[in-house]
Amino acid sequence: MSSPDIPGAESPAILLGSCSWTADGWKPAFYPAGTAQDDYLAYYARRFPTVEIDATFYRIPSAQTVATWAERTPPGFIFAAKVPRVITHEKTLREAQDDLLEFCQIMAPLGPRLGPLLLQFPYFSREKFSGANAFFDRLRPFLKELPRDYQWALEIRNRAWLTAEFFDLLADHGVAFTLIDHPWMPGPGRYGEMERLVTAPFSYIRWLGDRYKMEEQTTVWNRTIVDRADDLRQWVDLSRELLSSANRIYAYANNHYAGFSPATLREFNEIWGGGLLPPEPDEDSVQPSLF
Repeated sequence: MSSPDIPGAESPAILLGSCSWTADGWKPAFYPAGTAQDDYLAYYARRFPTVEIDATFYRIPSAQTVATWAERTPPGFIFAAKVPRVITHEKTLREAQDDLLEFCQIMAPLGPRLGPLLLQFPYFSREKFSGANAFFDRLRPFLKELPRDYQWALEIRNRAWLTAEFFDLLADHGVAFTLIDHPWMPGPGRYGEMERLVTAPFSYIRWLGDRYKMEEQTTVWNRTIVDRADDLRQWVDLSRELLSSANRIYAYANNHYAGFSPATLREFNEIWGGGLLPPEPDEDSVQPSLF
């Protein structure tokens, strides 16, 4: 089955980014004091090559919003985006094709800046699905209808559903399995024991952490709270293995993973040996005409 070309082939094999470009505490920890909110994305895009858009999970953005994202980022920058929750959580794929097509059409003007679209599912209790097969029966016809001009990634949070049938289903449709670092799911060591993790031309990783435990410690995301160096070393090792089968890895860090996602991304880059992130620019402010 053919898949869309992966944009930005000249970029590093791993694109590192955050699960948003705004958070309480990022100014002045990341954004210099005095940086206007309208300049946040442009400033972010000079330090990281990609971002995962969290806002699209809550609603389909306007065409003007999407155009603004493109205007404020340089050529080669990549947006991943969560598929709206009306599809994955509220309708749970039933009668959701119109919503999905509307979302795709809105995002399409990003052109080569548009990376994977993430179908993020919650943990499903037996009240929702009696088991993995019931979910797969719902998922299978939906995947058959996915627009093929887009890259797709899929995340589940039912650990027991990570079966050969699940991975085969994703591979049959060129949908990337999303590896998440989350209390309910395997860690990088356990993922490494699985036979089939790469189900598309690219891989997709999310370092999510334990939101509830982190928010017991802080709700201001301006510094590292938890030392995740050992875990990140394992993720580096696993990423090297994934690249033996995948052409590209998109990897995104949430603030809840260690406390401050920009620091998590820099630490991964350092453990990797560098080269995944652009050098820190000399100037401390964003120029409106930068791009």
